[in-house]
Amino acid sequence: MKELADIVRAFEQMEQEKQRMALATVVHVEGSSYRRPGARMLVSEDGRYIGAISGGCLEGDALRKAALAIKQGKKKLVVYDTTDEDDAKLGVQLGCNGIVRILFEPLNTNQNDFIKGLQEILLTRNPQVLVTGFNRNHAEHWGTLLHNQVVTIELPVVQEAIQRVLSQKKSEYILVDSNEGKQEVYIEYILPPVSLIIVGAGNDTMPLEAMGRLIGWNTTVVDGRPTHANAQRFPQADNIIVGKPDAVIPKLTIDDRTAIVLMTHNYNYDMAFLQAMYSQSFRYIGLLGPAAKRDRLLNDLKEQGMLFSESQLSNIYGPTGLALGAETSAEIALSVCAEIMAVMENRIPIHLKNQLTPIHSKI
Repeated sequence: MKELADIVRAFEQMEQEKQRMALATVVHVEGSSYRRPGARMLVSEDGRYIGAISGGCLEGDALRKAALAIKQGKKKLVVYDTTDEDDAKLGVQLGCNGIVRILFEPLNTNQNDFIKGLQEILLTRNPQVLVTGFNRNHAEHWGTLLHNQVVTIELPVVQEAIQRVLSQKKSEYILVDSNEGKQEVYIEYILPPVSLIIVGAGNDTMPLEAMGRLIGWNTTVVDGRPTHANAQRFPQADNIIVGKPDAVIPKLTIDDRTAIVLMTHNYNYDMAFLQAMYSQSFRYIGLLGPAAKRDRLLNDLKEQGMLFSESQLSNIYGPTGLALGAETSAEIALSVCAEIMAVMENRIPIHLKNQLTPIHSKI
């Protein structure tokens, strides 16, 4: 989602500058490639770009193709084939054994519902479905549409596929016969960014907030001390809240893409926050410190009549983080972010060299 958020911000800036733009989207991959379907790059007419469609080897040629799409005002499908010697002569040299199809489409700065849809995800934190249609025969391409725009196409097979994607929360491809010819349609399920709530504003929380933001997560810093939780210490945090836990929690938006990390180094504050979360539904609560601290917190709450359910306990990670051998604050931040990412993606961390299945799941 970070890439899409960057594209939204760049679009808004370029729109103010009256720049014409084009969107490059990886729509199909055969074999292996650095980026998968749904990877996007926004290009302005003066040659600036944000996002990525490869590891850097395609971008140079893509800039030229995007400029042509802007000039002609037409969508264009381009195929890069690593087995084609001509591509190597052109300097593409993907370094992966695959065929990548990229759709270039000019964007209308005056009324672009695609960008509006991405803005909606960022504002509401509701998942969104994008529909991208392309034709391998270089006929008309639907291009990128929001799922609620597809009603104008009036094809039941597309509507049924959109509903499947929404219910299964998984992207898919379908093949459609339409007035614009046979369209290959990539229906993409997009989740909002992870919301990282850091409870504590000590010096050791700064690397965690910075790393979460670098990944593209929304970051919120919570603490009872205004001398610590302030814009001077966390100038780029999305939100800073000062107060006691019972006053802070009603101000927070907590959903299944929210991760909370308790690291105040204040036992009473951590316990009060965990106590306030007892009646809440949560996906991830990380506790900084040893297992003994976790057990003491849970036992003290149990004595107050607050016995967390098995489901809740499975979402409490104490000590927080993966066992990476972390020692410094930055290393601990890395281990915590890695664990949160694994939880949010429903993955069990392993060495990729030991993974028997492809790195990227097939769509």
